[in-house]
Amino acid sequence: MDDERLHPDIRAILARRAALALSPYSAGTPEAARAAFAASQAALPRDRGARMATIVNETVAADDEIIRIRRYRPEGEVHGTIVYFHGGGWVFGTLDAFDPVCRETAASAGAEVVSVDYRLAPETPYPGPLDDAYRALCAVAGDGPLAVMGDSAGGNLAAACALRARDEGGPRIDLQVLLYPITDHRSDRDSYDAFGGGGYLLSRADMAWYWGHYAPDAAQRADPYASPLRARDLSGLPSAIVVLAGCDPLHDEGLAYAERLRAAKVAVDLRVHPDMIHGFFTMVGLLGTADAAARSVGAAIRERFSA
Repeated sequence: MDDERLHPDIRAILARRAALALSPYSAGTPEAARAAFAASQAALPRDRGARMATIVNETVAADDEIIRIRRYRPEGEVHGTIVYFHGGGWVFGTLDAFDPVCRETAASAGAEVVSVDYRLAPETPYPGPLDDAYRALCAVAGDGPLAVMGDSAGGNLAAACALRARDEGGPRIDLQVLLYPITDHRSDRDSYDAFGGGGYLLSRADMAWYWGHYAPDAAQRADPYASPLRARDLSGLPSAIVVLAGCDPLHDEGLAYAERLRAAKVAVDLRVHPDMIHGFFTMVGLLGTADAAARSVGAAIRERFSA
């Protein structure tokens, strides 16, 4: 990858990936995608992210379902709770894979992070993963400050949980942290044309594949809880930190969501990293920009919670 718009470290990461000649996720089955994701995670250095005082695996009961969660409690005084939903196109992703970013966020924010192991598509299509996310949020919400946070598909779930909590009188959410979130099922924006060909980690074909598994009933994809950008009214939502990558097919829909939040009088802290690709934020311990971004966002959460 010789795109000069990209950070040199990202160009190196993409070059190494291209040399492996990996098949795109959209070329295979969900099982194959999960196996490939697991293999890629196994090749990464272990014990990345900040040191924690405690890390505890728990379950929460929600109707007939048992949802696994993992609580990260940093050293020192703790203020508030961040409920984290991982990415992976709603099809793959594990608590272990997103452990480093949860650690770094907890330490930087001085808050407990609760990572949610929601059920995955296609075995559990929409709205099942969102139901799990929302039920877990309700179960762990306490009296202190509360944030929802997620990357990509997890950012979609975080935004949808904020909408649902507003609509259903759910827990009071003080902040939503959306990392290059999926906000719309459409793939006709300029950033898809510029970066969706497959050379920038995430492709238009991958996104179509994810949507096909998450919401096989195409009519459901326009639901505001599936595509938050389709919500008619975004007023009354919690303030937001929106983190985008400049070289990402999802850049334009994330920007559109931030702009609509602002138009609805929601305070938005928009952070665009022009030389980054989709997925960069969770490369904690692998990419200097990811470490700096996670610490900066964590510091912003700490400031909001303290206020």
